[in-house]
Amino acid sequence: MNPYTLIPDLNGEGLHIGIVRSRFNENIGLAELDSCLAELAELGVDERDIMVVTVPGALEMGVTLAQMAETFEFDALIALGAVIRGETYHFELVSNESAAAISRVALETGIPVTNGVLTTDTDEQAESRAEGKGRDCARAAVEMANLVAALEPESDDEDEDDEDYEDDDLDEE
Repeated sequence: MNPYTLIPDLNGEGLHIGIVRSRFNENIGLAELDSCLAELAELGVDERDIMVVTVPGALEMGVTLAQMAETFEFDALIALGAVIRGETYHFELVSNESAAAISRVALETGIPVTNGVLTTDTDEQAESRAEGKGRDCARAAVEMANLVAALEPESDDEDEDDEDYEDDDLDEE
């Protein structure tokens, strides 16, 4: 068997990418952002086609991503930040709810959203993962934007012209 297989496309030329970065645990978010922007540039995304927005924390990302998605100006969105375990249940709440909101935006809008919100036990774990996560999110965003575009149904202009012609015939009768 030899099925048709779409090959991952990491060409970022012409793509418009939106990034939402949490300012909470800011040093982690900034490290992610730096590596994300460097990787997007490596993949051919023009810096003029990237918008970076900051929000207070991870829970504010969902509404911001949703607003950005509703503009239909972006081929993909990226969420960056860190939620680091503390001594209370708040860690689980913020981790779970922010991840759910990020996923919901992608599923409801059809615009890929990569989740780069690190959830770690310690500052050290977040610091060691930040650069790699920013880079991974950039690659995933470009790949998914191209995949979604490749999966869009092709419009059939001939069928539309035929429908217009048929409507014109009916008007003459």
